[in-house]
Amino acid sequence: MAKHALDFIVAKTDAAKNRYKSGNKPSFGHFVEDYINGRIDIKGDFQEFMMARNEYFDYTLTAHHIKFFFTRMIPEVLIHSKSQDERIVREHYDRGNDFFAAFLGPRMVYTSGFWMDTKTEDLEIAQDRKMQMVCQKLHMKPGKRHLDIGCGWGTLVTYSAKHFGVDATGVTIAQEGADWGNKQIADNGVSDRARILRMDYRDIPNQKWDYITCLEMGEHVGIRKFQRFINQIYGLLEDDGMFYIQQAGLRANPGILHKGQHWQDLIWGLFMNEYIFSGADASTPLAFLVNSLQEANFEVVTTENIGIHYSHTIQCWYNNWMSNAEFIKGKYGEWWFRLWQIFLKWSVDIAAQGSSTCWSISAHKNFNNTDRNKYISQHAELGARMDLVNPIRL
Repeated sequence: MAKHALDFIVAKTDAAKNRYKSGNKPSFGHFVEDYINGRIDIKGDFQEFMMARNEYFDYTLTAHHIKFFFTRMIPEVLIHSKSQDERIVREHYDRGNDFFAAFLGPRMVYTSGFWMDTKTEDLEIAQDRKMQMVCQKLHMKPGKRHLDIGCGWGTLVTYSAKHFGVDATGVTIAQEGADWGNKQIADNGVSDRARILRMDYRDIPNQKWDYITCLEMGEHVGIRKFQRFINQIYGLLEDDGMFYIQQAGLRANPGILHKGQHWQDLIWGLFMNEYIFSGADASTPLAFLVNSLQEANFEVVTTENIGIHYSHTIQCWYNNWMSNAEFIKGKYGEWWFRLWQIFLKWSVDIAAQGSSTCWSISAHKNFNNTDRNKYISQHAELGARMDLVNPIRL
């Protein structure tokens, strides 16, 4: 027998009882609002319920979506001033280090891990491998200078300084992240060659760096100012330097405004922009990123879709969050717990089905005299992770 939403939902108001009565198939947007605001409860297994959501809901726009789009999202896309970006970013990232530790775990890496075996590996192994992969893609060498823009809690800065011997600087707007990062640097004994600075990316001094990384900060720059941002990075990079950018992205779907399989992508994007990453409007299909890099005279070396790695990473985050439910409810309240519960579990499925993904791109300046042989001699990039030293012969 097919299940109905009422098999999972306990309606607590008359309006909710009417919305979820037998025969109705409400918008998932209504469910989000009802659940986070306590107008309904979920009985049974929340993950099972979320994985079956397509049976119970459709993904039509609601009046709430339309109001948000015109009154908040469009103005934020158009403005992206320093004051706006600082307010939005700090509202999110300065909420509390214990809030983020409740799902990120001890590494405090707010980005995808890189998995080789999702059944036997834990989150920390995947995150450590990710840090190593980024450093190796950039061919990091001791004594060189590394700039990480949007460094979060400073884990990549700490890792590159400790294990690759570079002089590393991280930049973030968030005070909580800067404080945590500098302590992490000190705890790992690399304060002599690593530091976290709290500043807007537009205020980075006009110096030269051998390696520049930007892991999922570019979304916050915004579409309107993104090309200027990439041009700025080009100017900060040494002529023989390497650039790594990782950015959340959407699938290219010209039919997104037609109801169907991909209609959920639009509802997901509105949810994320309203509740999780306000102002992060530069989550785009791959072509936008590549065109922006090429417009600035970068040559793309590798492009990799790591969306499925994100799905498995966020599943670990969800498990961590649920194991810390009582702490979060006690300190931050039921609303925050429920919002992140939806965000994390929905994200697992969204990444797995390709609605949202993540692009991992390395690039260098496109000069005739660029040493491209290093990609062969140093076994960099994708081929290094494949067993191609002794290929299968015809």
